[in-house]
Amino acid sequence: MINNNHRKVAIIGSGPAGLSAALYTARADLKPILFSGMLLHGQVSQTHLIENYPGFPDGISGMDLGQLFQKQAERFGAVVEFDQVEKVNLDVNPFKISTYSQDYFADAVIISTGADPKKLNIPGEKEFTGRGVSYCATCDGWFYKDKDVVLVGGGDSALEEGLFLTRFVKSVSIIHRRDKLRAGAILENRAKSNPKIQFIWNSIVTEIKGEESVSSVTIKNVISEEETSKNTEGIFIFIGHRPNSMMFKGQLEIDDLGYIKIDQKMQTSIPGVFAAGEIADPIYRQVVTSAGMGAAAGMQAIHYLESIQ
Repeated sequence: MINNNHRKVAIIGSGPAGLSAALYTARADLKPILFSGMLLHGQVSQTHLIENYPGFPDGISGMDLGQLFQKQAERFGAVVEFDQVEKVNLDVNPFKISTYSQDYFADAVIISTGADPKKLNIPGEKEFTGRGVSYCATCDGWFYKDKDVVLVGGGDSALEEGLFLTRFVKSVSIIHRRDKLRAGAILENRAKSNPKIQFIWNSIVTEIKGEESVSSVTIKNVISEEETSKNTEGIFIFIGHRPNSMMFKGQLEIDDLGYIKIDQKMQTSIPGVFAAGEIADPIYRQVVTSAGMGAAAGMQAIHYLESIQ
């Protein structure tokens, strides 16, 4: 009996990596099915303007770029299901994928569930995301040209992003809950010697305020518990990322930070299961790199399916 829910390729996640994988496997006439998840087009859909993706010299909104990715993949036969994957069973052949509505089976699976930036979970953070609250200096730094901004974090990525911001902003106030950084010595020395960077030690941000956009933050000293208000037009938050890999724990090899381990061919620890984009990339986390990883995963899935025929 033919199982109508059986596919050659199933893709979990609809960001740039997933849709690029869908495009490549669709062009190979594999008729992939892609499960969108709760956030159609992934984190890119929440970016107001993307100016560092090749081919769009005037920039493009993340929502528009995601729609173009989807339209191109669907043109070649990819099927986008607006459904959430609840669990997977990678110990069976074909692989079993259980969504909110029903079960599917696939000979190859590409995982592109992404990673979410860790949040402060304070008043104003959600409301002002995209209007003064950012989790990506590379994406949004240009918009804060000649402005005073604050940055929360004390690790390597926080200092790297802070140093990047100094190309545009008037000043960066780095707020860290301890009195010493977690970053490497070289980055720390660069940051401390940069005249645009100042540090606010032993402190946390407890509230983000504004009207149409961010205008100030409330800062609390964790030792004295004294609260002060600081005017700022932007707050950049770099306290880490949380890969969306919980569903795959115990089935795939995952590193200590929660990222799925892959080889140079996007292959996971299980043959026929591939991962691409931020779920397997703790370093770059850019639209263009995720799209490239998705294309590679799609190509490798094609080769894998040819090898088992």
